[in-house]
Amino acid sequence: MTTVTESGTDAERPAAVGRGAADDERLRRWRMVLGADSAESTGCTLTGQDAAMDGALNALYGGGGRPGSRGGSERSAGLGTSAPSVARWLGDIRTYFPSSVVQVMQRDAIDRLGLSALLLEPEMLEAVEADVHLVGTLLSLNKAMPETTKETARAVVRKVVDDLEKRLATRTRATLTGALDRSAKINRPRHHDIDWDRTIRANLKNYLLLPGGDGAGTVVPERLIGYGRAAQAVKKDVILCIDQSGSMAASVVYASVFGAVLASMRTLRTRLVVFDTAVVDLTEQLDDPVDVLFGTQLGGGTDINRALAYCQSQITRPADTVVVLISDLYEGGIRDEMLKRVAAMKASGVQFVTLLALSDEGAPAYDREHAAALGALGAPAFACTPDLFPEVMAAALEKRSLPIPDKETHQ
Repeated sequence: MTTVTESGTDAERPAAVGRGAADDERLRRWRMVLGADSAESTGCTLTGQDAAMDGALNALYGGGGRPGSRGGSERSAGLGTSAPSVARWLGDIRTYFPSSVVQVMQRDAIDRLGLSALLLEPEMLEAVEADVHLVGTLLSLNKAMPETTKETARAVVRKVVDDLEKRLATRTRATLTGALDRSAKINRPRHHDIDWDRTIRANLKNYLLLPGGDGAGTVVPERLIGYGRAAQAVKKDVILCIDQSGSMAASVVYASVFGAVLASMRTLRTRLVVFDTAVVDLTEQLDDPVDVLFGTQLGGGTDINRALAYCQSQITRPADTVVVLISDLYEGGIRDEMLKRVAAMKASGVQFVTLLALSDEGAPAYDREHAAALGALGAPAFACTPDLFPEVMAAALEKRSLPIPDKETHQ
């Protein structure tokens, strides 16, 4: 049996007597969760990698009295304000934690400790784990970024954009190509526009044997299927109208990537418009979503009415146009005019889609009154994940009901 001295400095405390491996592991986990101030109460001393992980966590979450702090009131966050110390900390967390956790900790460091300014240094950017949220932060710092940092920042943004395109592009093109083919199908084609392969397949049930007894027969084409002569010409126009207020950062990133994918499809004519209180048409940069992103300016006010007025002026084929408004609907412009524009576009035949967010961040904050007003016009507003976006666009192109994900989060 382990003895305990009066000073309590023996290797084991009384609480550890008779404790099994499962209990030790449970105490270790609680010690990691609760932080350094729990060392005495848990009777657990961390060593090796556990101690290093605890140090990295305590540097960020050990802030005295801050919301969510792990430490006590006398402790303060330990990252300091120097780039070298933060760079070392970034290296540590990438060593000890998986990428998804690293991204969360980076966001928390930026939010809790005000480290945004340090991202203006190239050495810092090279040390971070790149993700959509980091791109949003960099875009918000774009105007303050020195030229020496911009090249590194573009490389970080490029990596994220390339990863997103690899994940989203193939499925998006396949889904929308199918939707465009179905929307273009005609059942009374001219003779030279008949798609004979599909027509024969659709009429096999009408096969008739010819007289003569030699087994020869013919298909009676009761229903002809074909495509217009301009099958490879532009079939639909798409206008992406994106709110670039600060709260929409992740949506701006995803929308820019999708805009580039849509622009690469010859059968779509895609226009990308971003707005705050001003309106900027970035269509000419759509061949490179990184250029689009650095053409945005996150933050500022919001004038949805002005943005929709510009989009409305660009519509030349209402019945073949889809307008996608991506905004949390906190309108700083003229509300009634905004709603009148949406109603007018829908009356002319435009398919109007309102996305409260285009991201994986969960239920967004949004103006419920404006969302309800749009819903009353037949333009339901809902949040959309990047994986669902191709299906939403396919439904809009085919003029069928939108696949709204959760009836409780839209109007």
